[in-house]
Amino acid sequence: METESEPYVRLATLRQLHQVMADMNTARSLADTLQTVADGVVTGLGYELACVNLVRPDGDLVVAALAGNSAAEALITGRVGSRASWDRRLNMGEAWGDLRFIPHTEGWVLDDDDVPQWYTDGPAPRFEDEWHPSDRLFAPMYTPGVSGAGCGELIGVLSVDRPRNGRRPGAWGREALQMYAFQAAIAISNARLRANMQRALVRLEREQQALRASEESFRQAFEYAPSGMAIAEMGGDQHGRILRTNDALCRLLGRPASAMRRYSFSDLVHPEDIGTLLRTSAEGGRAELRLGRRDGTYVWVSLRNSVVADAADGPRFLLTHVEDIEERKRRELQLAHRASHDSLTGLPNSAELRSRLGSRLCRRPEALQPGAVESLDAAYGHGPYADQAAEHNTYDGQPGGNGGNGSGHGFDLGPGFDAYDAFDHHVHTIAPEGETDDGAKGLAVLFCDLDGFKSINDRFGHNAGDAVLIEVARRLTNGVRDGDTVARLGGDEFVVLADGLGRADAADLAVRLRNAIIPPIRVDGRAVRVGASFGIGWAHCGMTADEVLKSADERMYVEKRSRPKQHRRAG
Repeated sequence: METESEPYVRLATLRQLHQVMADMNTARSLADTLQTVADGVVTGLGYELACVNLVRPDGDLVVAALAGNSAAEALITGRVGSRASWDRRLNMGEAWGDLRFIPHTEGWVLDDDDVPQWYTDGPAPRFEDEWHPSDRLFAPMYTPGVSGAGCGELIGVLSVDRPRNGRRPGAWGREALQMYAFQAAIAISNARLRANMQRALVRLEREQQALRASEESFRQAFEYAPSGMAIAEMGGDQHGRILRTNDALCRLLGRPASAMRRYSFSDLVHPEDIGTLLRTSAEGGRAELRLGRRDGTYVWVSLRNSVVADAADGPRFLLTHVEDIEERKRRELQLAHRASHDSLTGLPNSAELRSRLGSRLCRRPEALQPGAVESLDAAYGHGPYADQAAEHNTYDGQPGGNGGNGSGHGFDLGPGFDAYDAFDHHVHTIAPEGETDDGAKGLAVLFCDLDGFKSINDRFGHNAGDAVLIEVARRLTNGVRDGDTVARLGGDEFVVLADGLGRADAADLAVRLRNAIIPPIRVDGRAVRVGASFGIGWAHCGMTADEVLKSADERMYVEKRSRPKQHRRAG
């Protein structure tokens, strides 16, 4: 810059400096800003060389831009100088305000440090204020709003060399360079802020793109999943309300998506499965239950829950996967039915009969309950009732079964627990006493054996015999009440369990069933007839299922032998 005394500064110089400032603050990127700062020193302040040393995150300074000499720019741009070396430079030499001038007479001590620098040749100074090629002038740049060395955060250093007029800068030149460094710090800080914001915006856009892609993937996986999917509210008054369903679930239940949003799963589940549903509403809950279709039928489904959570807000909603298991359940029920029912007549088989009978009986008759002392002995494994207490806690030899008390709960014998307290919750099965009807009601066991059935098998074959058994099973089933059990033991033997009957009621039932069996049965165009003998036994606690059946069987044979042979009608 030309030497001028204050306040006589050429207007052209101010215009040029103003343009430099404008360019510096309107650069599009941090790199452009740094280069504009270096170029402004050359074009606006009248120096032949200018270098911008920028502080890196690790504290060292890197040569970020250089102007005025292409050879020097190629030589040192990108090179790094340590912070310790720079601090040494900024703490020595002459302080020109915020500037630091190190004359050639002192600068020789810096020749061996690691700060990148260039060397210029030229004659020795001819007068006192002439610039020497080894003179060094630095303008520190501090964070905006802070002025003065040692104050604020250092963000870089401007290095300048060789004023065009060949002289060391005067008061105006020094102040101009200092003000320029201050404005450059503002421009660099703003450029950094813009760069950080741009990087943040790019990162945010990428994250939003990834989120949109994730949401689209979830939407497609949700909508086009082959099995049912639903999203339901979690917590609050609307807990469990369905917010969204996919097409597969709507087809499964025969309900449109708009209608599904009016329900919660508790509205759709079978009443018997509501407890199962409530137990599976937590994270990772699984259940097999029945959901209601629009036509009033129910379908078996496997229901699996996942909680979709937000890191800040916690659980947001429940994602429910619903799989149709109707066919599997049907096969399971068929297998269970086959295991417990006779394949020919469809009646409960011998094992199912014994299970139903055993579920009503406990191991100890009501009349022989132990006293308080005996109960304590039994609970602690001592005394005459200890073995019976252990038996009472099993069913068919399996610990924890529900046959012991007929209430569906096993007994967990622990210290101080009276095993026989459970009898307080068990309705003991008792038998009417004596041969007269004293008004007592009990569980009647009617053992039925067909008369003349063997001759039908011998004369007409087993197919005819099977048809007779099927018809007899139908007639027996039609002749009993709802809740009574008709079972086939095997061959031509049937058993009826009828609870709440007195002796006269049981005898009347046997007569009605016998009369229902006697009418002719048409088989392959012919009419055949069978008779029936009934024995009535009574179940009561203290007996086993086999003992009850044996008692009824014995009474049946007594009844069969007491009837004249000609009354045993057969086809």
